[in-house]
Amino acid sequence: MAATRRIAAGTVITAVCAASLAGCGIGADGSGGESPGAGKAKPAPAPEGAVRLIGDGSTAYTGAQPHLTEPERLKPGEKPPQFVVFSWDGAGEDSQKLFSHFRTVAKENNATMTYFLSGVYMLPEEKRDLYRPPQHSPGRSDIGFNDTEGIAATVEQLRLAWLEGNEIGTHFNGHFCGPDGGVGEWSVAEWKDEIAQAKLFVKAWKTHTGMKNEAPLPFDYDKELIGARTPCLEGQENFTKAASELGFRYDTSGVNNQVWPKKKQGLWDLSLQLVPFPGHSFEQLAMDYNFMVNQSGTATQGDPAKHALWGDQMRDGLLAGFQRAYDGNRAPLIIGNHFESWNGGTYMRAVEETVEAVCNKPDVRCVSFRQLADWLDAQDPQTLERLRTLNVGESPKQGWKSFLPAAPAPAPKGVPGAPAAKG
Repeated sequence: MAATRRIAAGTVITAVCAASLAGCGIGADGSGGESPGAGKAKPAPAPEGAVRLIGDGSTAYTGAQPHLTEPERLKPGEKPPQFVVFSWDGAGEDSQKLFSHFRTVAKENNATMTYFLSGVYMLPEEKRDLYRPPQHSPGRSDIGFNDTEGIAATVEQLRLAWLEGNEIGTHFNGHFCGPDGGVGEWSVAEWKDEIAQAKLFVKAWKTHTGMKNEAPLPFDYDKELIGARTPCLEGQENFTKAASELGFRYDTSGVNNQVWPKKKQGLWDLSLQLVPFPGHSFEQLAMDYNFMVNQSGTATQGDPAKHALWGDQMRDGLLAGFQRAYDGNRAPLIIGNHFESWNGGTYMRAVEETVEAVCNKPDVRCVSFRQLADWLDAQDPQTLERLRTLNVGESPKQGWKSFLPAAPAPAPKGVPGAPAAKG
């Protein structure tokens, strides 16, 4: 992965709801719609009186997130659903408007996604010295900072995305890769400091921009933030130690095959996966940047005559990975992307066509990492252990009905999927 470029100016935000967020919901602008989630029942949106501003009013508690569903345990002999996670590194809204575009794509295809926000995209350039990156001088960032217009546009998209059931994670801040202070060299303590700063920039964007009258983000970021992807997939070992101590629930900073996930350092290891690479004998990481590097090198705008082919290769590789899981072990498919127009935007087209092709199929749930983690936590550990015995593309030889335990252990009280306590 390479650093995403600096967010450019976006469109000026218009207040979607009053500054107190009272009555803020999903309405006539079409931002509503059902999310597939990971089960059946969904909590009702927070009542108007439930709004509680946090800190300087940059964020607010507004109750349970709308459009999420309660995960359910697999029944004996039941075939698992096919989960697909589409995620975005360094999410922010700029002049390309790709954040808002893919929000629409998700809604139109019964999907939710995870947006890994870069904290410096919530910090204006003139306040850059407030960022003190580990092993670097204050105000340093390899992806730059933002301006108030871009921050307003990003806040609007984050607000709407969360209200639609999407997840807001983090891609941290300065995106330092490689030697000489890259994230791969950071200690556990330095990772904790970086995480604290990423949270701060989200929780204090009003103070840092002076936009005191704008509507807050409708979530408590200390509770919302449960997972991340590290820059360039570096520094995973010390990051996961820090994240585990801070109460995170998953990490997606590694490389894995298409098999059922397990926990590492107490976190669900929801790493990116290798999928077929059409026209090649090797497999490719399911991420736009990695397809690009193996097609046009580090040139982000290679031969225009090959743009369509390169996008088709990514789309067909993702679809091949999906199909072998869908017909095989049903392992969740993890896909990562950036809001970039590399090689003429061909990878954005590939992702959109993949969403349209898979998210409306029977038994498919295109969900966020949070929803996938909820579902995994709700399952019988013996069931997950059994699922992990299936290799890439391998379906049970005797069929699903005889594969999974006939009498799974009851779920512990208090975890997703557990029966309600009797009063």
